[in-house]
Parts: sequence; C-alpha cells; structure tokens
Amino acid sequence: MANGGPVEHGYPHLPTVRAAVTALYRRLSYDTVRTFSVSVAPADVAFCDTDDLHLGAQRVARELVRHYRLPDARLIVGFREMEHAAHVELAAGPEYFVELNDRFRTHRRDIGAALAHEVAHVYLHRLDLSFPETRDNEILTDTTATYLGAGWLLLDAFREDGASSQKLGYLTPEEFGYVLAKRSLVFGEDPSVWFTSAQAYTAYVEGRALARRDEQQPPLTAAGWAGRRRYARDRRHAQDHRPPAARGDVPYSFAPDERGPLRVSFPCPTCHQRIRVPVRGRVRARCGLCRTVLECDT
Repeated sequence: MANGGPVEHGYPHLPTVRAAVTALYRRLSYDTVRTFSVSVAPADVAFCDTDDLHLGAQRVARELVRHYRLPDARLIVGFREMEHAAHVELAAGPEYFVELNDRFRTHRRDIGAALAHEVAHVYLHRLDLSFPETRDNEILTDTTATYLGAGWLLLDAFREDGASSQKLGYLTPEEFGYVLAKRSLVFGEDPSVWFTSAQAYTAYVEGRALARRDEQQPPLTAAGWAGRRRYARDRRHAQDHRPPAARGDVPYSFAPDERGPLRVSFPCPTCHQRIRVPVRGRVRARCGLCRTVLECDT
C-alpha cells in the first residue's frame, strides 16, 4: 500500500500480468470466465462514514464473497496496525480471518478495494491456482480480481496529487487499467463510469490504449502499415534462412513445420496463449483457450 509515498507507474509487471490472464483461462475455462460478465456494482460495496465500521465491513465482505461465488466461505474482518493494506489467513475454511489496516477506520470508502484483493486470495486458494514467487502470486491475485469484475475498486482507490498519494494492490495504476480494458473488450463493460478518482480514469485510458495495441499486432489484419511491413521483412528472412533467429522486440516468431509450410506463432490478444498457424496469406484462427476468432494475414 502506497500511503503518501511514491507510486510506481508504467508496465514493469506486464509479462506476469499476461501470464496471469492465461493461467486464469486455463484453470477456470472459457465458460466459467464468462459467468463473471457483470462487475461488482458500486452501490453494493458503498461505505459511508455513518455506517458501523464492523457491520459495514462484514456486509461488503459478504457481497464480495457472493460475487466470487464462494457461498460456503465466511470472512471475519478485523482491524489492526500493520504495514500492508490487509492480510488474510488462507486456512482450510470455511471461515477466513481478514485483517485490515487501521487506516481504513477513517478511509472507509476504500474498504471494498482492500477486501476485493483479499477475497481474490481466498478464491485462488480454493482453485489451488498460484505462482511460485510471492510477488508474482500477488500480481496474479490483482489480475484475477480485476479480470473477474472486482478489481476496478482497487484502481479507483488510486489517488495522487502534489501533497499526498494512495494506491492499493501490487499492479501499477496503468496495469490495472490494462487488465480492466482487457475485461471491457471481452464483456463490453465500461468501468470508467464508476471511477470517483480522476487519476484512476487517466490510468484506465492509458492501459486501454495498450490493450488495443495488442489487437493491432501482426499477423493480425488490424496491424498498422509499419507493423505489416516489418512482418513481411521478417517472413522473407524466415523463408530464406531456416530456422529464423528469435527476436525479442516482436510478439511473433517463425518456425518450420516438418509436415508442411512455415508456421508463425503469436499470442492471442485476449488470453495471451500462443497460437500457431501456417504462413499462407489470409487465415482465420480460433484460440482454443478463450475461443476468440482472429483474422490473420500471415
């Protein structure tokens, strides 16, 4: 939790974020992801200063448990002084003890954001889905919360001005915006109407621009002129010099196929699983993981 300190910006965790989206689709399946088409509504997690602190926190926790479809899970919420925003004990259940930073006693509007992350921990614990490294696992948790419709609360808790700052979660504001935009492109939601923080809206717009660029990379037909020209050059090189040298500055790579023509591999712009198609001009590909149909010019 950044509380008055510097807030990291940009996309330092982008590879892990993309890997988290892929892992989520692989563990849940396309059909289960689609059941999260409606985000947590602002009214359902609203918390005003006149609400009872503990009763209000339990009410918001119950709403998030319902959103994540954990009907047999019960969260017991308490408050104490700590460095981080919150902590949850991931026991066998069905009761889970969540501790929130004492700061939320007077910043109650952000209790929903803190609980969105902690209930996502419980959800992933129930799924037995995790990443090996602690920080990567926290990024997985933020990405899961955001992609499944509760993480817009975490981005909306981001506020920054010349005198103070606040940010919850491990993703940067722009990375939260990126994942939110990915969700928006799948479900057709516009989360920007829920933001109360002007800085959150700005971060969402920046993340949305990057998410849209994912859909404009060759060999997709939506790629721009410069990307198509570079792709054609790389394709000629691959056809003349097999196997082609790997490049880190482009999302695609070429590889020969023992049974047929040269093939190109590239990440699905929706779930980031790599797709492999033959190099033979116009091709329509369907991602086997998220079922996105892609128009390609290979």
